Amino acid sequence: MAENRAGILIAGTMLTDNIKIIDRYPAIGMLSNIGELSMAVGGCVPNTVIDLAKIDPALPLYAAGRIGDDASGRYLTEQLTRYGIGCDEVSVSKTANTSFSDAMSLRSGERTFFHYRGANAEFGPEHVTPENWTCRMAHFGYVLLLDRLDSADEPYGTVMARLLHRVQEQGIKTSIDAVSDSSGNFARVLTPALAYCHYVIVNEIEGCAAWGLSPRTDDGRLHGKNIGEAMRRMAACGVKEKVIIHAKEAGFLYDVATDTVTVLPSLSVPSSVIAGSTGAGDAFCAGSLYGLYNGYDDLKILEFASAAAVCNLTCDNAVDGMKNADEVWAVASKYPRLALEGVMG
Repeated sequence: MAENRAGILIAGTMLTDNIKIIDRYPAIGMLSNIGELSMAVGGCVPNTVIDLAKIDPALPLYAAGRIGDDASGRYLTEQLTRYGIGCDEVSVSKTANTSFSDAMSLRSGERTFFHYRGANAEFGPEHVTPENWTCRMAHFGYVLLLDRLDSADEPYGTVMARLLHRVQEQGIKTSIDAVSDSSGNFARVLTPALAYCHYVIVNEIEGCAAWGLSPRTDDGRLHGKNIGEAMRRMAACGVKEKVIIHAKEAGFLYDVATDTVTVLPSLSVPSSVIAGSTGAGDAFCAGSLYGLYNGYDDLKILEFASAAAVCNLTCDNAVDGMKNADEVWAVASKYPRLALEGVMG
């Protein structure tokens, strides 16, 4: 059946983003002004799969996750089906509300999330049937934000790792990403899943945290050597093909077969273009998955993914800024790239 597979399934967190554009981050006990507010889809599943649908409307796409029996959950499935995304693997909880995040975003792009875990915490292997999936790739996110899948499981280490193995047994290539959680559980939760992944797509914080490595130097610059070391350590845990790390300044891709790191500086975008960065990581992830799915070489994957992330920056929510593949490529050639000489040391 592997030769007949087509499309990408995105599984994991589903939520609504309550987006608030603020003028500053206040100290505890102090006040910040909210200039604009809106609600949009959020979480790995809606953000990434809708981005993919906008990049390539002909690509077969599927969603898997858990929502509440409420207006927010119905809003999410309505948005997904609007783009022709299959929702048969989206289950409805009778005990938990749909998850949500309050996203506090500065106009310069930095943002902070206040998250309610809700139905996402219940999402587990009993809610999906990989044996019936027809996709070629399945991406799971976010590790560290899915309580049931992040829980311990012997002998796999986590329930997520067991599920990824089950998916791989169907001939489906697997991928994961994580969330920049402050709990400090990266080593316990992230590393078991690596043994059952073809691809990993995370940011510099998530990629380095499991190994106690700093992704930045003391003066705030990217620590390329540590990022490269983190990618190699992830590969040593069992990642089969590629490890991708993205940061605001650059993208990094480690190819397991050739033991090589490709680095590409980010596009230099005028501040006047940036409306917000909510979902920028998911946009980069969608671009990476699209490149991987279509067999792009390593540099081309990073070129496309970085341009997809820039598309996201033009709107204050996670999906409205995304464009079709030709338009994404046009963005890639529209702006110069940052100067990051010597980032790998």
